[in-house]
Amino acid sequence: MSASDRSNLRAVNLPADWSPTSWRERTALQLPTYPDQAELESALAELRHLPPLVTSWEILSLKQQLAEAQEGKRFLLQGGDCAESFDQCSSDVISNRLKVLLQMSLVLVHGMRKPVVRVGRFAGQYAKPRSADTETIDGVTLPSYRGDMVNGPAFTEVARKPDPRRMIKAHARSSMTMNFVRALIDGGFADLHHPEYWNLSWVGHSPLADEYRRMVNAIGDAVRFMETLSGAEVHNLNRVDFYTSHEALLLPYEESLTRQVPRHWGHFNLSTHYPWIGMRTAAVDGAHAEYFRGIRNPIALKVGPSVTPDQLLRTIDLLNPEDEPGRLTFIHRMGASTVADKLPPLLDAMRRDGRRVLWVCDPMHGNTESTSNGYKTRRFRNIRAEIEQSFELHAAAGTRLGGVHLELTGEDVTECLGGARELTESDLERAYRSTVDPRLNYEQALEVAMLIVRKQAQIAAPA
Repeated sequence: MSASDRSNLRAVNLPADWSPTSWRERTALQLPTYPDQAELESALAELRHLPPLVTSWEILSLKQQLAEAQEGKRFLLQGGDCAESFDQCSSDVISNRLKVLLQMSLVLVHGMRKPVVRVGRFAGQYAKPRSADTETIDGVTLPSYRGDMVNGPAFTEVARKPDPRRMIKAHARSSMTMNFVRALIDGGFADLHHPEYWNLSWVGHSPLADEYRRMVNAIGDAVRFMETLSGAEVHNLNRVDFYTSHEALLLPYEESLTRQVPRHWGHFNLSTHYPWIGMRTAAVDGAHAEYFRGIRNPIALKVGPSVTPDQLLRTIDLLNPEDEPGRLTFIHRMGASTVADKLPPLLDAMRRDGRRVLWVCDPMHGNTESTSNGYKTRRFRNIRAEIEQSFELHAAAGTRLGGVHLELTGEDVTECLGGARELTESDLERAYRSTVDPRLNYEQALEVAMLIVRKQAQIAAPA
């Protein structure tokens, strides 16, 4: 039995005062108010008997890969929708989303010369935090839309009523999504012998298409060369590891899918491989932090410009007291205009204290704005600026930027300004489909992957 196997048979300082329900003793923010408690308990009881969506060995495999990303041996690509919707649980939407992430990872692997950890922001991203509990339109006040797991987006009393049965539907949609993704990958969808399968028909005219095709051809030539030398097909190129993540916002749902499993100590959140805590629920003494401290999954925390070094150190003491490799990720989302001022003090504090975390840049959420014609959007130039500055700031601090966290889609949307086709405010009207936050489309997402490669090469080049 290996040392890692033996460590999985015993708990190391397992929190004795923690249980999957101990979060209920703390202040819980961003949770809906269900009008019928009996109906809520009935839905949760049903959830507790449904099969898990992921497995413990997948979770532990991801944690090992994230530990390698901490050491600079891998790079994390985490991306997907801002909020999934039930009506978009379809084969085209799922496969297009997977194609985008595979193409981006191909660019990153080719350019950075290191493995990429692929994590989809889907198969569970059905709940969203809101700035207010209610919304008022034309004098009518209703509960805010909190994602399809909670209520509906239509501004009607029936749609906006929090419905606990939606958690059952979210579990089913997440399961369908995961099953389809697994089937695609196991069936050779991710085969490096045929990366042309990943092309999206609507982007044949993209300004980036030729550069991407040259990259695909170069990789194909390299694969054929290796196989010519070995005299056999390189079989481990026909599939990839792929993981899921979501903001673990709706704690009753997460609690219901938190399980103990045979031959492993502790509890796993089996609704996703990689849950994270958002900025609005990140208080150290809050319910979400209490829940997260006890699960064995790798976990992440969104870090905004108001966070202080002392707060981060306290967070590490709570969430990763054993300094376990691959356990904790900090996803900083400062905004292009403030990242140069706000990020360095945090990096310096972590480096001086010798804390082990994976640093990831979310260049989306700190750069949100509203246009003159009323659309919520993000400018590609700001997204690019925050990524480039983050690489530079980490290099200057002696730390490492180990990944990116993006809101993106494989659909032909016009939600973020700029990019390869220089989308303008007037373009937003053509295909703005998000119900919550604006996402990068395929061209913009691929452009992000290419700029990451260029910036990383610039940082790594000798002076």
